[in-house]
Amino acid sequence: MEFKNRKITVVSPAKINLHLEVLGKRKDGYHELAMLMQSINLEDYLEIELNNDGVINLSSNNTELDLKEDNLIIKAGNILRNCYKDRNLGANIFLNKNIPIGAGLAGGSSNAAAALIGLNKLWLLNLDKLILQNFALKLGSDVPFFLEGGSQYCFGRGEVLERYLFDSQFSLIILKNPKVSLSTSEIYK
Repeated sequence: MEFKNRKITVVSPAKINLHLEVLGKRKDGYHELAMLMQSINLEDYLEIELNNDGVINLSSNNTELDLKEDNLIIKAGNILRNCYKDRNLGANIFLNKNIPIGAGLAGGSSNAAAALIGLNKLWLLNLDKLILQNFALKLGSDVPFFLEGGSQYCFGRGEVLERYLFDSQFSLIILKNPKVSLSTSEIYK
């Protein structure tokens, strides 16, 4: 993470599920999960610059993305900003998108977590890990994982995390047709 002249660059890695088990449907409508997730070195980058006009502006090198209010990056910024009295907090965010959309690699969730981390630092909010975890879960079930990344067991909706010591001798090959896009919500249905 770089921090120069009220500008910060945050790395936003993809992840893979080494294990995913759906244990059943919960009363809140979500699925009870048992997963083993691993960050990988396919990464997006968020370049975040402070502005004092109270607006979060998002742009990207990817023309397929919706860059409006329903984007998880903007939602993350609004969650942080709406908790504080200073409504002048704003940011200009450029998303350098490398993670394929709809590839099952949780790029959007990772981007949301990177926005929480970067804006927390840029806006000097000094929020602790627990508060950020709560905000992350409001954004999506995979978002809490990305606040730390690495190798983790994930339970519940994905919010109960436990660090896993990954065996570096393990090998994995992933093949996916890049022309096929998957919707996580559709898969669970």
